[in-house]
Amino acid sequence: MRRFVLGWKTPGYDRRLRAKIVNYADDFVICCRGTAQAAMDAMRAMMQKLKLTVNEMKTRSCRVPEDSFDFPGYTLGRCYSPRTGQAYLGMYPSRKKVQAMCRNLSERTSRRREQDAVADKAAQLNRTLIGWANYFSRGSVSKAYRIVDRHVRHRLRQWLCAKHKVPGQGYARFPDTYLDQVLGLVSLQTRRPNVSCATT
Repeated sequence: MRRFVLGWKTPGYDRRLRAKIVNYADDFVICCRGTAQAAMDAMRAMMQKLKLTVNEMKTRSCRVPEDSFDFPGYTLGRCYSPRTGQAYLGMYPSRKKVQAMCRNLSERTSRRREQDAVADKAAQLNRTLIGWANYFSRGSVSKAYRIVDRHVRHRLRQWLCAKHKVPGQGYARFPDTYLDQVLGLVSLQTRRPNVSCATT
């Protein structure tokens, strides 16, 4: 990747095509104004010269803000202000990353883990939640946090019901106040995620 970035700047593609490369590990985007096809052609030619493989499944040209793209783990495109409703160019956690987080939480609260201690369960979930939110702490995160919060509370209630053989959904036996005040479950919507989790 380093060879490609240097090879892009040395011949002056960044200036000539007004195309800047932003990379994260082996992933990258080329940000340009009106020169997308020329930048794409130059990228392919350079990759072939360097004997590097282009991932065609992930490679595409898009026009922002009409379109959006994911990088790295965020979706960048048109957002709307919850206060004014006005559109702006921004970023938010991608749907794939939110869904992956929910699957992770589901696994940690599956029936196969019924033998875990109740006192440890919220601490385990908190470490997962805070670690995820420390990365996804920029841009418009409120919707993603709301989805994750709702999912983890639903799953934790199901886990508690299964563990204690309680019928139903557990809202009466395990209300939010129990999850918050007794078990100490973190709420991403009410706690800033850049605070490290001290529970063990």
